[in-house]
Amino acid sequence: MDSPELSFTLAYVVFSLCFVFTPNEFRSAGLTIQNVFSSWLGSEDVGFIQYHVRRTSITVLVHSALPLGYYMGMCIAAPEKNLGYIHQVSDSWRAFLLLSLCIQLTSWTLVIYWSRRHWHNHPISRALQAHIQPPHPGWGSVASSVNTEFRRIDKFATGAPGARVIVTDSWVLKVTTYHVYMALQTDCHVTVTESRQHQLTPDLASPAQILTLRVDSINPAVRPFDIRLLSTEYAELREKLHAPIRNSPNVVIHQTMSELFLETFRAQVDLNQPYTLPSGQEVEPCIGCMQVPANSKLVRLCQAEAAHNESECQQCFCRPMWCLSCLGRWFASRQDQQRPETWLSSRVPCPTCRARFCILDICAVH
Repeated sequence: MDSPELSFTLAYVVFSLCFVFTPNEFRSAGLTIQNVFSSWLGSEDVGFIQYHVRRTSITVLVHSALPLGYYMGMCIAAPEKNLGYIHQVSDSWRAFLLLSLCIQLTSWTLVIYWSRRHWHNHPISRALQAHIQPPHPGWGSVASSVNTEFRRIDKFATGAPGARVIVTDSWVLKVTTYHVYMALQTDCHVTVTESRQHQLTPDLASPAQILTLRVDSINPAVRPFDIRLLSTEYAELREKLHAPIRNSPNVVIHQTMSELFLETFRAQVDLNQPYTLPSGQEVEPCIGCMQVPANSKLVRLCQAEAAHNESECQQCFCRPMWCLSCLGRWFASRQDQQRPETWLSSRVPCPTCRARFCILDICAVH
């Protein structure tokens, strides 16, 4: 494979991946199905169900055309291969072209089948048919109910366009690239199955905990599905969700910035130099909570970091009196709550003697 062919292949693969799994940069540039075909798709607020029926259909057609687009692009990028003349190309390229045409033909056949009887066969329409019950005589009536509730401003909505979670007064909806999952709140129950801690996120300056919740319905025709959201959005979800929520064992939900900070705080203290108690000195209970031993000690260590500059930290002569959790909460409570990105680099006074210290001065007691 020569250089022009390789360059085009790499560029097309990157473009295809970004077009399918759309990053923020592509959304900002308007390179999305929703933006390119906005005139045909219509407004999501006016007709939520109709909008996503059209969106998922055009998404299948466009994504299935990517292999054929690669072949057509290669005709221009590598003209010496004569890919435009079918009888002159190699067997491998001829097989690739045939496969690309089959994928495109299959997708058109599928979308045409979906569109029959006013999109009655579409997967979203079939999902709506599972909820036909009084007072909804048909799936069109169910769609109207979803559309009406989606237009209300008090709905809960979060997530990227390819994995949105929407909770209205009666419905739990998950919007994905090719489908819209839905469940009636009165028929479902929700279970928190997993939590993951992410230290770096593109949209947040601080670590984020992402929760996975499984939505199960007592309606056998409704398939279970998972939704994901930030732990800081969990409280808002609970307010809107009337269905019961259960927690799986060992899943801890951090709902406040202070709790998220404590995780990072403990991790940083573990990296600091430990403090060894003098012989004969016993560890006393923490004077903050009186529940656990006082396992932290303030020792001025950051002076080495200051080099030729005068450090703002001061030596603390207090014996170990606080546990890491209580000291971390004290540290967080003295910060600017509107600027969490500055918390780890800040200095606060000792809760006992008021000597100023930073997070580098906190040592775990061994």
